[in-house]
Amino acid sequence: MNGPTNSLVVRLKKLAVPAGVLATVLFAASFLIGRNVVQAAASAPAPQLDSSAIAPLISLNNAVEAVAGRVMPAVVNIYVTAKEHPDQNQQEGDGGGFGGIPPQDLPPGFRQFFFGGPQGQQQPQFEQAIGSGFIISPDGYIVTNHHVVDGATRIQVTLHDRRIFSAKVVGVDKLDDLAVIKIDATDLPTVPWGDSANLKQGETVLAFGSPFGTLQFSVTRGIVSAVNRGVNPSNNARAPRDFIQTDAAINPGNSGGPLVDAYGRVVGVDTFIYTSSGSFAGAGFAIPSQLAEHYVSEIIKTGKVQHGYLGMSIEDVTPEMASFFKVPSASGAVVGQVVPDSPASRAGIKQGDVIRTFNGKTVENASDLQLDSSESTPGTPVTLGILRDGAPMTIHTTLGEFHTNGQEAGNSAPGEKGHVELGLTAQDLTPQLRQQLNVPDDIHGVAVQSVRSGSAADAAGLAPGDVIMQVDRHPVTTVQEFQSQMQAIPAGQNVLLLVWSQGGTGFIVVEPGPAGSNNNQ
Repeated sequence: MNGPTNSLVVRLKKLAVPAGVLATVLFAASFLIGRNVVQAAASAPAPQLDSSAIAPLISLNNAVEAVAGRVMPAVVNIYVTAKEHPDQNQQEGDGGGFGGIPPQDLPPGFRQFFFGGPQGQQQPQFEQAIGSGFIISPDGYIVTNHHVVDGATRIQVTLHDRRIFSAKVVGVDKLDDLAVIKIDATDLPTVPWGDSANLKQGETVLAFGSPFGTLQFSVTRGIVSAVNRGVNPSNNARAPRDFIQTDAAINPGNSGGPLVDAYGRVVGVDTFIYTSSGSFAGAGFAIPSQLAEHYVSEIIKTGKVQHGYLGMSIEDVTPEMASFFKVPSASGAVVGQVVPDSPASRAGIKQGDVIRTFNGKTVENASDLQLDSSESTPGTPVTLGILRDGAPMTIHTTLGEFHTNGQEAGNSAPGEKGHVELGLTAQDLTPQLRQQLNVPDDIHGVAVQSVRSGSAADAAGLAPGDVIMQVDRHPVTTVQEFQSQMQAIPAGQNVLLLVWSQGGTGFIVVEPGPAGSNNNQ
């Protein structure tokens, strides 16, 4: 090494001990200073939030607490022992069931609450279920869902004060999934009915109940996501399709619980959810109080519900349909099928009629007509204002009583069945095929054999097994007639089809793709 380098090393060595001492002193000093700072910070008062800044949040908290405190004492937990149903999967999956969710789609930890016993074991003779309800009278009348108490052999009701009572079924409304049960008690807390007709999208609502059975007496807050939601979880063409949609969490066990407004009034009965997991996924549905209160009152008075009945399938008039039926606006209810020997049939109502008024009241959509007729007493005279091919008519009839047990044009080769522009193939509805597809004897048309993925027919919702009964209001009973009617339609023009499927009969507007874009498969 050269001199300067050796000199530097020596000097560093000489400074090593003093540097270590210095580091120790500095560390000790910093520790003492840091401790003093922490102690000073701990003893200093926390900064105060501006009360005016959080006042709206405090006000909201106080409001929700007030409503929950008012409603919760009237909410009950319902434990049911019921006879096993072969079709139980059809009614389990919302807040207790309803919506067609099979048990295997529920989270493993929750299946026991509705299907009794571990997965893989044979179903027992009896099953247990958990649901919710709410007290509407001091002497013990309780509202819940029909699917909660369906087939019940034993019902236990737990009140908010933890008292347990046995309950009996007063009556049910299977069509609307409502039930009234009663316990032998007095001076009970109650919750009043509200008016769902005044609900607005975005309005705050609270959902009460016992999610998953074990989380008894819970409350969730959300908004009204939509009203008059035309969903049909029961696959019953006569069932109501006028639900309240909410993002207030509803889970298995909430069925039958109240959905209340900011005043603590019941505006809906929690009934089902849309989900792929069996748990809440952001869309819960409730029966509107406008409908529920009416039927609950009838059950308490008579033990049953009598629904008025016209005897026809109906659907909304969409903007795409309006021109086909020669109506001035997309409003009213179009008749898809008329039941033989029904009030509608005897009055002369025909397929394709558009009903615009019911006893002088405007019919905006199919739900309006359904509620108007269903809520009316059987035997009630009704006057219907209709448009038939654009011509106004007035029809008089009397409501009956509803009982729950109650292709391609143009370039197809001669051997091809179907219409290339629709993207489907069809076949004649033979007796054997009719039996195979379980098609009623009064349904006539051509059966859809296949639907090409991504085609116009696929986009319109057509599926194999559907029966096309009409093309642009013209009946078709053979593939040849179907092709002939399709060939008469100009290229690119929308097509109105009357289609029967397992859910009933209705009109579908199909918007064809470019000519020749779809080939028979």
